[in-house]
Amino acid sequence: MRIIFMGTPQFAVTSLDALITAGCNIVAVVTAPDKPAGRGQKLHESAVKQYAVENGIPVLQPEKLKDPAFLEELKSFNADLQVVVAFRMLPEVVWNMPARGTINLHASLLPQYRGAAPINWVLINGEHESGVTTFFLKHEIDTGDILFTEKVTLTGHETAGELHDRLMYKGAGLLVKTVKGVESGRYNEHPQSQLTEGVELRHAPKIFKEDCLINWNQPTVTIYNKIRGLSPIPTAYTHLNGKILKVYKSVYEIEQHDFVPGHFLTDNKTFLKFATTDGFICLTEVQLEGKKQMGIEEFLRGVKLEKL
Repeated sequence: MRIIFMGTPQFAVTSLDALITAGCNIVAVVTAPDKPAGRGQKLHESAVKQYAVENGIPVLQPEKLKDPAFLEELKSFNADLQVVVAFRMLPEVVWNMPARGTINLHASLLPQYRGAAPINWVLINGEHESGVTTFFLKHEIDTGDILFTEKVTLTGHETAGELHDRLMYKGAGLLVKTVKGVESGRYNEHPQSQLTEGVELRHAPKIFKEDCLINWNQPTVTIYNKIRGLSPIPTAYTHLNGKILKVYKSVYEIEQHDFVPGHFLTDNKTFLKFATTDGFICLTEVQLEGKKQMGIEEFLRGVKLEKL
């Protein structure tokens, strides 16, 4: 089959590389336009574009997916199938173009955690399993008929960054299986409506800065899950000495105490912990506004806090 691949970040590159390694015929990639980045505001190419250029694959970078010139160029590749991994929403004129349709890889076990941030939310909510799903695109986001899934068991302690990497490789393998299945006709489509009856669906909307503020008036484990679910990006944070303190890693203690939630304790050498409603969150890796990311002992050597 002639395949067009659509994606932008490193998560997508792993899938693209797996497809090429498996012998799939990638005739072009579609990725985000180059964007200014860094202090010098130099144009930054997406990870998918960099990979495609290195491997001699034609690259399309439309500003608008309904641009007639882009649609004409896309059509000229005469693709049998389109594959989407970590890209933006596609208009119907794009996803309905290939004869065999467009398949998407999603980093959750659909129909659970539809949306932009499934890896974050599955950890924030303290789930015990996650996984990857391939499905055919249709009008409503992340609702198309499921092709294949693969589950992963969660430890209860991994960060979003660590789960991202696990699912990146799991997803690449599942995508190869899916493309081979579509090519040979050996697949079954499962409407998501069959899996939603009587089931409470959890969603994975885009995360904004205000969602990342730690509320110390919550239970300890709830806060712990939020910290790891937002690490390393977009990162949970609190306030300390009038500045933003990002929290990348922590451990927790469940114990009764008389401190007001949000009250912190420290020896100014080895530990800094905040009271919650039923215990403490002990910060182990942080970044104070204007400083670099560091372990808690290094952080405490550079800042003086009142011992409480």
